[in-house]
Amino acid sequence: MTAGAVAATYAPSSWMVHAAGSDLMKVAVIGAGGRGSGAAVDCINAGGNVKIVAVADAFENKAKGAADRINKAGKEKADIKPDNIFWGLDAYQKAINAGVDMVIIAGPPGFRPQHYEAAIKAGKHVMMEKPVCVCAGGFRKVMATNKLADEKGLKVVVGLQRHHQASYQEGINDIAEGKYGDVTLLRVYWNGGGIWNRSREEGMTEMQYQVNNWYHFAWLSGDNIAEQHIHNIDIGNWVVSAILKKEGADWAHPVEANGMGACTTRGYDGKKTQGQIFDAHFVEFTYENGLKMFSQCRHQPNTFSNVNEYFHAVKEPKGRPVSARGQIKLQHGNPYVQEHYILQQAIVNGTKHNEGWYGAISSMTATLGRMATYSGKVIKWDDLVTKGQDMFPPDINWNTRPPVVPDANGFYPIPVPGKYDPFTAKA
Repeated sequence: MTAGAVAATYAPSSWMVHAAGSDLMKVAVIGAGGRGSGAAVDCINAGGNVKIVAVADAFENKAKGAADRINKAGKEKADIKPDNIFWGLDAYQKAINAGVDMVIIAGPPGFRPQHYEAAIKAGKHVMMEKPVCVCAGGFRKVMATNKLADEKGLKVVVGLQRHHQASYQEGINDIAEGKYGDVTLLRVYWNGGGIWNRSREEGMTEMQYQVNNWYHFAWLSGDNIAEQHIHNIDIGNWVVSAILKKEGADWAHPVEANGMGACTTRGYDGKKTQGQIFDAHFVEFTYENGLKMFSQCRHQPNTFSNVNEYFHAVKEPKGRPVSARGQIKLQHGNPYVQEHYILQQAIVNGTKHNEGWYGAISSMTATLGRMATYSGKVIKWDDLVTKGQDMFPPDINWNTRPPVVPDANGFYPIPVPGKYDPFTAKA
């Protein structure tokens, strides 16, 4: 389906009685950080008859703080009572069981395959932030859950909001319709100066520290190539999918990747807070049709910064941005709100809608790139999907030993190309 066809599918319609038989849709938020709270407000602003009634987070102060923010921002569309504020590593299940119809999943990415599976098994519609997985095991779980969601008729939206932005819908539609001739190369970037880093608090277990400072651990964030750069990588997959007319579980993805990366600026301040992720990745992805996508992302101050996607084509050999400005008009100009509008409309109209497929495939594409940069080897998609490990610990609790731990000096092991095994995640 091209971008133009996607836009045409989303014609406005009145708010109708949803499948549960009530004209009010109750919503739970899992993950009480900035994105979870923001997604709750976006859900409210989408215009449907919704009410946020529950919130869950791993940490008590964050769960309570988010409930207060959402209640104040939502006014009559939020009513999170004290009994529906949950915290702890099992809080997500309590929120799912709190009499809700829909769940917003916005906890650390490493947890999302488990949270998604639990929500779909419980019969809930889902809005899930990206990336939806950070390892091959998580990808396999999400793909199986996508199938279950379709079988149950449940609706799923993923926070790759560019899919709900008119400029991208139009730009990709033009590319797919051949306006510029054959595409010869894709370039995608998320280069910036840095990211937050949370200090260890007194009394924290190692697991509590890592979950709180999740961005800096690959088993929780997937590194910056997954947590942020996935937006741009996903655009590349979308372009190729539109050209090849692929959808669902067949959404286009690279067949192999090779790349390079390193950690050169994190944690050299003597504070032992560097975590274990890279600060720069460069990946050459190759698709089944031979098309190449060059991918850059980094967190390095005072360097070339760019967040964008470009394509080169026969009629555009010098390249141009994928996004375009033109005639497509959507119900909400804010794509973060538009994605919630689409989810709400799909629920009340009973139309099939599952973005979990391309969410999983683009998340796994980022994982493919990370394993290429960590290992310094050419990694095949099929090999990693079938033989890659599940990085998420079984039976996780606050005293569980995380997949990575600091050495005697307090520093974490950083992957070394040439030594790192992409299938076991061991140097």
